[in-house]
Amino acid sequence: MASFTVQLCSHDTPIVIDCDAYAQESTMLTFFQYGSNCTTIDSWSRRVASFRTADVTSVIRAEDAYRDEVPVLVAC
Repeated sequence: MASFTVQLCSHDTPIVIDCDAYAQESTMLTFFQYGSNCTTIDSWSRRVASFRTADVTSVIRAEDAYRDEVPVLVAC
């Protein structure tokens, strides 16, 4: 699994850990862990964190970069 660093307009940089992918859902940018044995976001995927799309300026993916960090669960 990967980790993502999210840069927000407020200059906060939350780290979302142990996610496989992210996708835009209406006005939200949502991070997911894949469900079952697939490699796509489907009905078995678990939502890990969501951010308002208007607040996100960039997303950076890092493979296993933050293993010592505490997972972040955020709903804005």
